[in-house]
Amino acid sequence: MSDAKVQVAKKAFEEMAPQINKESILGIGTGSTVNCFIEILKQSNIQFKGAVSSSEASTLLLQEFNVEIFSLNDVNEIQFYIDGADEVDPSHNLIKGGGGAHTREKLVASASNQFICIVDQSKHVECLGDFGVPVEVLIESRSFVSREIVKLGGVPTYRSGVITDQSNHIIDVSKLDLSNPKDMEIQINSIPGVVENGIFAIRKPNKVLTA
Repeated sequence: MSDAKVQVAKKAFEEMAPQINKESILGIGTGSTVNCFIEILKQSNIQFKGAVSSSEASTLLLQEFNVEIFSLNDVNEIQFYIDGADEVDPSHNLIKGGGGAHTREKLVASASNQFICIVDQSKHVECLGDFGVPVEVLIESRSFVSREIVKLGGVPTYRSGVITDQSNHIIDVSKLDLSNPKDMEIQINSIPGVVENGIFAIRKPNKVLTA
């Protein structure tokens, strides 16, 4: 892991630790920076009740040190959600989903009291869009959704060979006008067959920590 990712993961843990107790449920995201956070959590021996994970990959890492994994259906409150991002703009709008887990990430983030995003400086951009927007779609809707995205000005590319944790496909969309990311998030999600897209403008992080 890069020093920057370890540094920002430590910063997040130090900020959260004083507020975590034996009844705390944590939301854990996905990706290499979050993996650093999971390792720091493991080494700390801090006591908390368990976690809601946004991906099977993160679940496996948490289970390695016996963290109890809860379904979102089984908890009333998630104290913190910690996750990375593929892009962050000056208003803290995000693009996420490079790892294909953005649907569950957005769900857990939306159910959490505080969403803390941890990134290195390379993820900061003036305007979202260079990374492209991942869109999770029902398998049978992939071609239809792609045609509708073209009408929005986007260029869709099927992420070949990828099946999400929800057994769906992903379309990566470039060339979208993301000067108003919230509006585009709503427009994409209004297309029948779209499960969720990787723009996080409706549920932005409460705080972005940068190494």
